[in-house]
Amino acid sequence: MSRPVPKPGILDIAPYVQGKSPVAEPGRKMFKLSANETPFGPSPRAREAYAAAAAHLEDYPEGTSRVLREAIGRTFGLDPARIVCGAGSDEILNLLAHVYLGPGDEAISTTHGFLVYPIATAANGATNVVAKETDFTCNVDAILASVSPRTKLVWLANPNNPTGTYLPFDEIKRLRAGLPAHVLLVLDAAYSDYVSRNDYEVGFEIVATTENTVMTHTFSKIHGLAALRIGWMFGPAHIVDAVNRIRGPFNVSAPAMLAAVAAIEDHAHVQMSREFTETWRNWLTEEITKLGIAVTPSVANFIMMHFPTTPGKTAADADAFLTSRGLVLRAVTNYGLPNALRMTIGTEEANRLVVETLREFLGRK
Repeated sequence: MSRPVPKPGILDIAPYVQGKSPVAEPGRKMFKLSANETPFGPSPRAREAYAAAAAHLEDYPEGTSRVLREAIGRTFGLDPARIVCGAGSDEILNLLAHVYLGPGDEAISTTHGFLVYPIATAANGATNVVAKETDFTCNVDAILASVSPRTKLVWLANPNNPTGTYLPFDEIKRLRAGLPAHVLLVLDAAYSDYVSRNDYEVGFEIVATTENTVMTHTFSKIHGLAALRIGWMFGPAHIVDAVNRIRGPFNVSAPAMLAAVAAIEDHAHVQMSREFTETWRNWLTEEITKLGIAVTPSVANFIMMHFPTTPGKTAADADAFLTSRGLVLRAVTNYGLPNALRMTIGTEEANRLVVETLREFLGRK
């Protein structure tokens, strides 16, 4: 060859496909409901902190994200020394794969798990093994049955994207107890801030009491800092040490770090967003179900709707119709769900308009 060639397996990876972004048309208001972004944006305090950081853009950020790790520690009662920050939780997931997976290894994800998992697995030469879900929910027995001598890591989003379902803490504990001690369990808690179920636990307890579990989180969802790409991980000291050995020394920018500190400390903004989301998630689920469209029960800031295969009434037909009305949802065909659409909980105006437009769609001849 007369040009560089990627290592084996790289070009076999299906690239991540993001939700489509709306292209505004003259005279039409667009609602982007495809990326699970908060309709409120970040805390005003976070905006102020970000703007203030502009006075020192010539300086490198503090390389360990110390002020942010300390803020996370204060908020959740965690040891800052056991926290790693990254350019979005995606970077953390890829760092974990890089540290613990290699050729000949296997990692387990679930049928409709986050698409970054198989990408991170394959990028490191390992094999992604898919454990079947039950009713769009992770199945602990299926995961345990998928374990082989080559299994090194299990990816588990809780709540899951794009289904919105979750596993109660007792099931998480059962999963951890059933996995071999050398298998790393990665709990992706990106949507945990929206969960209000009594049987749910974000993962702090199991990470604090085991040597083989980590939990990742993000500032992209309820905190509204998706554009700044900032996430974090809580884990055992030996895993934190390993990840920090390959983490870039300035992987979190100073403006992102300071904005995240302000965001996580604005508890009122977080609570407002949580309560709004729960109210409208329940309303949308009820109203859309009344239209005859099945909705998977969700605990996150989105819902997943299921459409028939009848020509003219399919998910693709509904997606095109909604988009033509300025409502941009997420097709989830690449998650193995060709008959479903995922909708982010939006503003009151957007939520009501989706229901009205779906009613119009279903009423067409």
